[in-house]
Amino acid sequence: MSLSEALTDLDTLARRLRRECPWDREQSARTIVPHTIEEAYEVADAALAEDDGKLVDELGDLLFQVYFLALLLEERGAGDLEQAARLIHAKLVRRHPHVFGDVEADTPQRVRQNWERIKREQEGREGVFHDVPASLPALLFARKVQRRAAAVGFEYPDVDGALADLHDELAELGRELAHGSPERRAAELGDVLFACVNVARRLGADPELELRAAAQRFRERVEAAERLAAADGVEWTGLPLAEQDRYFDRAKEAERS
Repeated sequence: MSLSEALTDLDTLARRLRRECPWDREQSARTIVPHTIEEAYEVADAALAEDDGKLVDELGDLLFQVYFLALLLEERGAGDLEQAARLIHAKLVRRHPHVFGDVEADTPQRVRQNWERIKREQEGREGVFHDVPASLPALLFARKVQRRAAAVGFEYPDVDGALADLHDELAELGRELAHGSPERRAAELGDVLFACVNVARRLGADPELELRAAAQRFRERVEAAERLAAADGVEWTGLPLAEQDRYFDRAKEAERS
């Protein structure tokens, strides 16, 4: 089966489900979008885990979300999947003049700067922070704001500058913890998190995905510590902190080996 046949079959399926399935018939963009977001995160998890089989499966789930949302647009006479595909094709060509034109951009940073310039000059986007969705998760919102500022040259020249800023923010948080109000402590903590995102961005890491991965590693180590304690005939949750920490360290060593 060719790609065009597979995509046509999926379009046919989406339309039939919309007509014949009671659940699909009652859906709107408002009710579908939470599923779309969930599917996007599942794609991200599969990609981060480098699980190619799962990634193919999750991409299919996300692709169906695209088809379904496009079908809702079509029903309202507001657009369709063909229009969406042609718009993104034209947009990508327009924003890659270093590929399809005579503009030079030999670094990822220069590509992003050109990208933002094109959006401002050719697409009528106004201001440095145009079209940054307020509904983004906080870490992604912070990264997008930082990227927009970097596109106009407002950023540290390298990761060392971003890391030094993180150290400064940590020092400020320490001072507020000693003498500040709860509101100032919370504000300084926010600055620390924002600085962490900046370091991640300069390292080319996605802070949302890396924090999720770190949380998953912590969870797996705690579960391993529980198993190690159980093997010694004790319940990990009832141990003093020092003993819990000892089993936790053993779990980390076992993971590394």
